[in-house]
Parts: sequence; C-alpha cells; structure tokens
Amino acid sequence: MSDEVFHVSDPRTLKAVAHPLRVRLLGALRFDGPATATELGARFGESSGSTSYHLRQLARYGFVVEDAEQRDRRERRWRAVHRMTSWSNAEMAATPEGREASAFLSRRQVEVLTDAAETFERDRDSWGPEWIEVAGMSDDVVRLSPASVASLSERMWAMLREAADRDKDAPDARPVSVFLAAHPRP
Repeated sequence: MSDEVFHVSDPRTLKAVAHPLRVRLLGALRFDGPATATELGARFGESSGSTSYHLRQLARYGFVVEDAEQRDRRERRWRAVHRMTSWSNAEMAATPEGREASAFLSRRQVEVLTDAAETFERDRDSWGPEWIEVAGMSDDVVRLSPASVASLSERMWAMLREAADRDKDAPDARPVSVFLAAHPRP
C-alpha cells in the first residue's frame, strides 16, 4: 500500500465506505492483499457483479485501485491504497450525512472487536501458552483531558507501528487485532 493513513474530511467520501459490503471488501484487501471481484464475491457470498460495483465505488472515492501487478489481462485485481482510514468525529458531526457515516463505522469497529475476541476465545485451545498469556483485554477508568487522550492515542499508535516494524520478519509473529477506545463517562 502506498500510503499509511487516508484522512477523510468529506462526509460523502466517508459515506462511500460506510456500507456493510464495502467496508468488508476494503478490510479484506487491506488484510489479505489484492483480489478480484469474483474472489471477493465468493468469500462474502455475493455475486461478482455486486462486488465489482462496490469496488468501483471504493475506487471512485480513493480507497482502492486496480493492482498494477495483474496475473493476466483477463482479470481485474484490486488493492487497497491505504492501510487505514481516519476522520475527525467533530468534523463529521457538522452534517447528518457525516454523523450517519461515522456512527456506522464506529459500530462496525465494535463488531470487529467483538468478533476478534469471540474468535480467540472459541479457538483458545489451538494457541500456545505464550499467546494465551498475552491475548485479551483490560480496562481502566481514569480522569484525562481531551488533550491527554489525543496524546495517549498518538503515542500508542506510534508504539504499535514500531513494534510491527520490529516484528515484521519474526518467525513467531502473527496478525494481531489491536484496538484503542477512549470514551468519556458522565
């Protein structure tokens, strides 16, 4: 992927990815790499016509492009342009369209977190003790200012990128879902 983060400031662009199938297609291309509409359709139980349409919509808004390394001339492989998408919740809150899109994507993030945790728990016995020991979640409630939450988030993501770079060729490294959530409480 050419760019690390695609920062979306236009609610229409965020709305374009805030579609149940599109967000799944984009996630698959980011995680598994380039694929055709037919391959993605089979994976998600959709027709290749449907996945092709949604891939073209993702391309229209800059999320995916045709992969330059096509296996042959007859197939059209797609790849994600960015590793992740970000947006300003405050910026998106300015329009109903932006609020709707950011709310959908936030709910989707919760679904992905839930799925990752449930999948690990279901398959717990297939992982070695070193993974069982480190996998899981924790939480705490602390008093923080918005500036401190922003700083904490930036530092955490920087540390995560450093660890990923350090472990990219480690023989015991595996894909790991990492989530950061910070929500003020009354």
